Amino acid sequence: MRADRLLSLLLLLQSRGRMTAPQLAAELEVSVRTVYRDVEALGASGVPVRADRGPDGGYELMAGYRTRLTGLTPAEAESLFLAGAPGPARDLGLGAVLATARLKLQAALPAELAERTRVLEDRFHLDAPTWFREADPVPYLSEVSHAVWEQRTLAVEYRRWKGEVRRVLDPLGLVLKGGIWYLVARAEGAEDSEGSVRTYRVARFLSVRATGEVFERPAGFALAAHWEESSRRVEAMRFQGVADLRLSPAAQKLLPALFGTEGAKALAGAGEADAEGWVRVEMRVEPTAVAVGDLLKLRDEAEVLGPPELRRAVAETVAALAARYAAST
Repeated sequence: MRADRLLSLLLLLQSRGRMTAPQLAAELEVSVRTVYRDVEALGASGVPVRADRGPDGGYELMAGYRTRLTGLTPAEAESLFLAGAPGPARDLGLGAVLATARLKLQAALPAELAERTRVLEDRFHLDAPTWFREADPVPYLSEVSHAVWEQRTLAVEYRRWKGEVRRVLDPLGLVLKGGIWYLVARAEGAEDSEGSVRTYRVARFLSVRATGEVFERPAGFALAAHWEESSRRVEAMRFQGVADLRLSPAAQKLLPALFGTEGAKALAGAGEADAEGWVRVEMRVEPTAVAVGDLLKLRDEAEVLGPPELRRAVAETVAALAARYAAST
């Protein structure tokens, strides 16, 4: 809308001082010709905009002029909590709102503090997604987010590894973890206890429909506290055994990169190296079916010594691979 753009133009000039038409056009994502028309419109409405021509020219507000239109709307204030993460804010449909809120905040700050915010933006940037991984497609994130805000019940179809299910959910909150959006919700008919709340990966929703019904949040429910406790439970359930490993020097370098903290802890407790530099370590691992695939990433630079069932599972997998590739030659 043009009114929003004119306000943004005014706030840009107030917070940043003199700016050229191309600079304003880039910030507002419009043409230079549109900037010329908008500046004329501001002048016609009584805003004292001075235009200086020439290579060092540009637009600026007359000295001493400051707009009072710097009050934050509720949506803009809420969006500031995501100011360090423009990508997630854009995913939630708050990208334009966030940009306007930031301009209002800069316009309201004293010149020295406004300059510090610009310097801060030049030196720090938050990029939530992990490396080498495309972000999940989340076509229903906007609908889910709206339902969270409005406390509206959702009828959803959800894809699990066992198959598709239908649920009626009370959406309690959204969490961005490692670049992946999760919905924390309570299924219809569940008790109000926190233990009945479940986590759903937003990318796995096959359909989302607002029922129009309003729900009551569980008494005392706090999203951050629930997520922290839920994460601890998942972490405790993740590791279900300890692998006894023999590692070559190459595998010792790979272990922290492939297994993170668990790999680093295992190496810290390693025994003395043998004549060839191999060491023996103990490392917590996930269930056998998952651990086999993870440990095979170490290739022939590692040997699983135990437990017996894990060693046998690795051997069977390697034998099956060898047979398959032998049959194709």
